[in-house]
Amino acid sequence: MEAVDVVIVGAGPAGLATSACLNRLSIPNIVLEREDCYASLWQKRAYDRLKLHLAKEYCELPFMPFPSDAPTFVPRRGFIDYLHSYVSHFRINPRCYTAVESAYHDEESGKWHIKAKKADLNVHEEYVAKFLVVATGENSEGFIPEVSGLDSFGGEFIHSSKYENGQKYKGKAVLVVGCGNSGMEIAYDLSNWGVKTSIVARSPVHVLTTNIVYIGMRLLSFGVPCNIVDFIVVLLNKLKHGDISNYGFPRPTRGPFYIKQRVGRTPTIDVGAVEKIRRKEVQVFPSIRGIQGSKIEFANGEVKQFDAIIFATGYKSTVRHWLKGGQDLFDGSGMPKLCFPNIWKGKNGLYCSGFARRGLLGISVDSQNIAKDINLALRSERVSIGIPDARVC
Repeated sequence: MEAVDVVIVGAGPAGLATSACLNRLSIPNIVLEREDCYASLWQKRAYDRLKLHLAKEYCELPFMPFPSDAPTFVPRRGFIDYLHSYVSHFRINPRCYTAVESAYHDEESGKWHIKAKKADLNVHEEYVAKFLVVATGENSEGFIPEVSGLDSFGGEFIHSSKYENGQKYKGKAVLVVGCGNSGMEIAYDLSNWGVKTSIVARSPVHVLTTNIVYIGMRLLSFGVPCNIVDFIVVLLNKLKHGDISNYGFPRPTRGPFYIKQRVGRTPTIDVGAVEKIRRKEVQVFPSIRGIQGSKIEFANGEVKQFDAIIFATGYKSTVRHWLKGGQDLFDGSGMPKLCFPNIWKGKNGLYCSGFARRGLLGISVDSQNIAKDINLALRSERVSIGIPDARVC
């Protein structure tokens, strides 16, 4: 059994940022990661052409800006290099191949007990900590919805986290389910590879360009009210794309930034897919009604045949697989009950980072708040027992 002040579960950007903030305050912490590397979603489960969809100043982790020569929209490889530098600079040492199997708060000792399995050595380990930070995030496990007849589909179907590029699908008919950022970018990439590409638009969505989103975020940072910003970006988008509902994408009744602030759902960033849809190089369908063999029936009654399906249908939290208790912070689906900006703190020294649905900027805010709060708690504890505190505020 190993005792430490803080155990952080998850070595994605949220876990790394929290560890960095704690290290700056000289607070001992251990980062546990089930995969064989940190930031596995970026290193192992992201498609080749992925870029950060927001400008780099909105994607920095605490206390380290991107290099001045980095492009405004940083590509996947550049972000991975940034994370490598971040880990090295802040001396973060994640313990990989370590899958947490259970964590519970012991009322008698007032500490968290964490049990984990070290997969590479096939041994079990146990940790005791005053504080537990859940940093597995909302993107812990790919989600594929239940679709009638999916088990009968004769071709390949995968989650978007398994997609790399469209090379192996050349000449085939592929259906992408979901018109969020991953879905639209994968559809664009497939079309560039000469794939017969179709996409399912299941619900209303705002589709904006990176530049229009950047304008909106800058206006918000200057204090322009959200409703005015939404009016401006929707107007600019109409001038750019026209009415995209004509292409099968119904537009939400509320503005993109209002929706982002209220429910955390981001607008879709267009990387070129809309133009391909306009030129009918990518076909748009409504929701799937059912699948029979290689034939897929859609909600409008159309039936088409496909060789493969890529589900860009999001992710789900796995917190409830291993966390015992913590009902004050997490609901039954493993997502926080609280609303932004007070989403990061529960009771008994339980925290979460990376669940605010505000991307890397939200992670930066969460991690700094958590480190400050833990530092304050430890300083108060030391003062109460008469130990001088030399930690930096």
